[in-house]
Amino acid sequence: MSDVSTCEQPSSAVKSDLILDVRDLKVHFPVYGGLLQREIGSVKAVDGVSFQLHGSETLGLVGESGCGKSTTGLAILRMLQITSGKIVFESIDITNYNRRQMLPIRRRIQMVYQDPFGSLNPRMTIGDIIGEPLEIHKLHGNRVERRARVTELLEMVGLRRDMIDRYPHQFSGGQRQRISIARALAVEPRLLICDEPVSALDVSIQAQVVNLFQELQEKLGISTIFIAHDLAVVRHVSQRIAVMYLGTIVEISTRDELYANPKHPYTKALMAAIPVPNPVIEARRSHQTIQGEVPSAQRPPPGCRFHPRCPHAMPICSEMVPELRSEGRGMVACHLFK
Repeated sequence: MSDVSTCEQPSSAVKSDLILDVRDLKVHFPVYGGLLQREIGSVKAVDGVSFQLHGSETLGLVGESGCGKSTTGLAILRMLQITSGKIVFESIDITNYNRRQMLPIRRRIQMVYQDPFGSLNPRMTIGDIIGEPLEIHKLHGNRVERRARVTELLEMVGLRRDMIDRYPHQFSGGQRQRISIARALAVEPRLLICDEPVSALDVSIQAQVVNLFQELQEKLGISTIFIAHDLAVVRHVSQRIAVMYLGTIVEISTRDELYANPKHPYTKALMAAIPVPNPVIEARRSHQTIQGEVPSAQRPPPGCRFHPRCPHAMPICSEMVPELRSEGRGMVACHLFK
């Protein structure tokens, strides 16, 4: 999938201004063993991922745990060593940028983490936590200006301005995630990477945070990569969705097309696992389960990585890696489509 054309999307599905271009991204972690602790292999956490993100667009990145979603997000932020591939952000190739070079870039790319408590310093007040990025990037010069900006951000995410001097332990999980979002928005980023931002929250709180993301995306026009394993959540916030399996993207499509007409067998199985609130309809549905366990990323199967668990596997599936190619309004990597 090194050909750049493989990651282009139909023009009707996206806007014209390209924010992020990820090309054949690979992130492999060395595995050491033996008496001398020599390198004996590698875990192919991300193995040839390509996609594009456009202005004011939200791309959902979904898949089972361990498929490489979070690793992809951290690699884009250059918080992990990249094995190969290219990351182009706002027409700048940041693939080999060091920490110093990434500092101004990280003002433009921010991340919201899964654990809202673990990502907040318990010894700092909320005002200091949200104001810290402003101080690092030398924005809103003096302390009075920064405090005014922090109160503005608190209200933007649905919190009261009089909460500014409280500490993280004085807030609920949903409120702490709102604080994390406010901190990420403080430096007015162009790209927001959300790594499972609602999975640690109660279901009733998840809906509130998802609605907040929708409101902020519409108001601020920030491009977003929304990482999740729950397709039902991703459906509400994404214009396009990329489905990952064992370090690779198996399908990319518009939200409506993916839910109405999933093509890859893995995507179909994920869709079948989404419960329907109507008990009558749910009872009539045919549930397609995925057999077997996810193979090891250290020793992925040859050919299509899903073929050991695929009900439609053919001999070619174990021999040749399928290319991610255009199919309908999206793209799919499957030998069933040729």
